[in-house]
Amino acid sequence: MQHKFDQIDYRITNWMARYGILLLRISVGIVFFWFGFLKFFPGLSPAQDLATRTIDVLTFGLVPPEISIYILAVWECLIGLGLILGVFMRGTLLLLFGQMLGTITPILFFPHEVFTHIPYAPTLEGQYIIKNMVLISAGIVIGATVRGGGMVADPHIARLAHQQQDESRPVDALP
Repeated sequence: MQHKFDQIDYRITNWMARYGILLLRISVGIVFFWFGFLKFFPGLSPAQDLATRTIDVLTFGLVPPEISIYILAVWECLIGLGLILGVFMRGTLLLLFGQMLGTITPILFFPHEVFTHIPYAPTLEGQYIIKNMVLISAGIVIGATVRGGGMVADPHIARLAHQQQDESRPVDALP
C-alpha cells in the first residue's frame, strides 16, 4: 500500500513541479489583467478612489485622477498580458514590483483608511493591500525562473543541483 501511495505522490508532485510556475504565472497575470481592465470603466474598481489619491500624492498632484486611473489600468493590463503570455518577463516583473511598491504606500499615506485599528485590524482596502504580499512572493518565484530555471520535485536531484551550483560558483561569490 505504501508503495502505491509513493507512486501516486511522486506523479502528483512531479506534475506540480512541471506546471506550478506556469499556472502561477498565468493566474497572477489574470488577476493583474482583470483588475487593470476594471479600471478602464469608472466606478467598477473598488480600488479606484484610493489608487488615484495615492498616485496624486506620489506625483505631487501633477497627474490628475482622471488620467492616473487610465495609466494604472494600462500598467496593470501590461503586467497581466506579460505574465499570461510569458513575454518580456524581466520588464513585466519590473512593472509588477513597481506597481506593488505603489500599492503599499496607502499604508503610509492613508493609515486611517487602511486600518480600523492601526496596525492590526485592516479595513477591506487594507486587506486588499496586505494580500499583495502574496503577489510580491509570486513575482519573486516567477522571477527566479527568467533565466530558464524551474522547480524540481525530487529532493535528491535538487540536492545535486545545489551542490553543482555551489561548486561552479567562484569562491568569492559564496555567501
